[in-house]
Amino acid sequence: MYQNRTDYELVLEFLAGNRSSLENLINRHRSKVYSYILFNVKDQHLAEDIFQDTFIKVIKSLKRGKYKDNGRFLSWVLRIAHNLVIDHYRKEKQLQTVSNDNYETDLFNSQQFSDKTIEDKMVNKQITNEIRNLIKQLPEDQREVVILRHYCELSFKEIAEYTDVSINTALGRMRYALINLRRFIEEKQLNLNLV
Repeated sequence: MYQNRTDYELVLEFLAGNRSSLENLINRHRSKVYSYILFNVKDQHLAEDIFQDTFIKVIKSLKRGKYKDNGRFLSWVLRIAHNLVIDHYRKEKQLQTVSNDNYETDLFNSQQFSDKTIEDKMVNKQITNEIRNLIKQLPEDQREVVILRHYCELSFKEIAEYTDVSINTALGRMRYALINLRRFIEEKQLNLNLV
């Protein structure tokens, strides 16, 4: 029933008092928004908090009439999430606190990895960290496309809308990002084969 409705139709239904429309809208975009936040903060609990804050802000903004439909609801939500991530880092910097928590350490106790040795897990964690570090070295526009494509699983059409560029530009940025990542891997002579 809700699958056939556009994001904007669900927004209008929510504003007319249908709460389940909002729930369906959130569920429709949950994984992409959460993945984007998690990639940037690298902490599951923090990502969940920011995810909730994002949709609280979405609800308030919708009720205030701040969303104008242009077929870019997901892009609008991702911008809100992005701003909340930036706000978090600003607050953290002001408090001068550094968190040593890293969500990946909890993976060692996870059942789904029980058949792997601790050494395998350590190698995979190191590779994951190396890949993250390589992505951080990319120019910002290329880094953004890689994150949106591989961690948020957005289509190139969605990436183009989010970044306000043409699909060809988004594809070009991905192409250059991959070329640069290959060059970084060769220069550092990294072996990035997951166990």
